[in-house]
Amino acid sequence: MVSITLKITNEFKAIINKLSWINWSEIAREEALKKLEEEQALQKFRAIVSKSEFTEEDAEELAEKVKLSMHKRLKKKGLI
Repeated sequence: MVSITLKITNEFKAIINKLSWINWSEIAREEALKKLEEEQALQKFRAIVSKSEFTEEDAEELAEKVKLSMHKRLKKKGLI
């Protein structure tokens, strides 16, 4: 297994030392994995979006249709 070293402030180190029952290495590892997964998902999303022909005007038109549809539905139910 590979080790990494982190630079932290003396104040932060003092706090960590007070909470010695916490497995800080495990927390750092889990957070690093979460960040990696987020970045991989973002890369996939960007790859998909880069191929899209959906324009900002399309998005605005769709948003307007959704607003009108929701307004009609809420009005029919007597909520507005």
